[in-house]
Formats: sequence, C-alpha cells, structure tokens
Amino acid sequence: MTRRNSLLDRRALFASGAAAALLAASGVSAAGIPRAGGRLRMALSDAARDDTWANGEGLFMQIARQGLVFDTLTEVAADGTLRAELATGWHTSDAGRTWRFDLRPAVRFHDDTPLTAKDVARSLAAVFGLGATCIADGKYAVTIALNAPNPGLPLLLAQPEFVIRPAHAPQSGIGTGLYRAKHFAPGQQLVTERVSAHYKDGEAGWFDEVELVSIPSEEVRIQALAEILVDAVNVTDADGVTDLPDIALLPHRRMPSAAVSRDIAHPAQISPLRPLDNLRAAERWWFG
Repeated sequence: MTRRNSLLDRRALFASGAAAALLAASGVSAAGIPRAGGRLRMALSDAARDDTWANGEGLFMQIARQGLVFDTLTEVAADGTLRAELATGWHTSDAGRTWRFDLRPAVRFHDDTPLTAKDVARSLAAVFGLGATCIADGKYAVTIALNAPNPGLPLLLAQPEFVIRPAHAPQSGIGTGLYRAKHFAPGQQLVTERVSAHYKDGEAGWFDEVELVSIPSEEVRIQALAEILVDAVNVTDADGVTDLPDIALLPHRRMPSAAVSRDIAHPAQISPLRPLDNLRAAERWWFG
C-alpha cells in the first residue's frame, strides 16, 4: 500500500456493503435531503492537450474518469469507509494473495452493453501488468492472484487508476458511471449528462449535467468562482478566498483542496484523501 493509502482508516478494509448502505442512509446530509437538477461547473488544473481517456493523470482527467464516467470495484465514502461499488462483496485466501470479487449484476455501459467479469478482468490486468493474474470466474465474479499478499487490495482498487472499462472499447470514454460524456476537448473541456437509469439512483448523482473546464492558474480559477462563472475549483491556498463570503473552503480552511460556492450542498463529511471530495464531488454534491 502507498503512504497515501495508509492515511485511510484501517477499518475501511473490513466494511461490508450492508454497513456502507447503512452509513449512506443515516443522515450524512449537511443541508437537508439532496435534490436533483442543474449543471455543476468545475474549473480544474492539470489538464493537457494530449489527455485521452486512457492517458493523462492530472486532476482534470482523474475527476473525468472516476468522478464522472467510470466506476471502480470499490469506493471510499466521504467518511473514509470503504464500500462496494461495482463489486457487491469480496473475500480472500492465501493470506491476502488470492481474492475473489463478486460483481453487481445488470450494470450496463453507456453504449448499453452489459458489464461482465471479462470487462473487469481485462481492465485490472492492464493496470497490474505482471503483478497479478486477473481471471473472469463466470459472468459476475473475478479472481485476482497477486504475486505477493496484499490485505489492502479492496482499498487499493478504489484508486482512480483502477476504473473499469469495456473490453470492446478500452480506450474510449464509455463507462458505467453516473455521467455520460457528451463533449470532450482534451486539455480544455468536458461536458457530461446524467445517465437516465443507474444502479445508484436515489443515492448519488444529483446534477443533470456536469462540466469541467481547464484553468491552469489558481488565481484565475478563484476569480471565475467569485464571478459565478463556475461553482467549484481546486485550490492549495486559502488566502485568495478569505474575502469571499459566498465561497466555502473544503474540507477545511486550515488545509483546503477546494473552494466551492455556498449554493452547493454536500454531505456532512468531506473526504480529505483527494481534492473535491475524493474526486467524487459530482456524485455526492447537489444544489441546496
């Protein structure tokens, strides 16, 4: 596990899907019950003209992939708890060397093809390389055999590099996420729309549309937020936002990673693992 992973609560490794569902339903709102609608506009750094759906590791593409278009087998909730996403459960043998992940049935990619274990196995094998063997075990299960034991594998698979892609189009912007890509200009802009029917309906994905725009300068991003041209931006310094009463710093002013319009409502806890609520602001936030 990386040092960044170790910042998470170790109890996340043992959280079950049932426990996660209970947490999600037990009053995490900071501003009442979420309501659907509107377009979330985020100005982000680290985009590049040579970004693709398969390449480019800046914040812009991390959010485009994991926070919008694709899903992972597991996800880290805003409270730091690990829970199932495309997986429904998992277990291990050989002291963490061999793992079996059961998959959520009836999930479809944005081109309406069904998600199967073949898609998951190929996606993970492409990331692990020679470090693991990933095999489809029937239609809705995957077995992962690691070269060395890793009891933290379920947590590792929540990282953005482990998004699940369709085996028939792995380089495309086709995923199983809450938002479907409508327009993508590398290094400039991404516009997405909410999928009409999704397995997270009623739990996440409150915006009708989400737009990402690339603004490399933090000063210019904050200016765009102050002028209500965007709703949220990534930041590293609280000083530029101090005199803007309509803007909140998240997860907190002492060490901010995002500046957000106070028109945006969000869960009571905001994950500090990565900017913009662990890359999942578009899933978890809504207009209050």
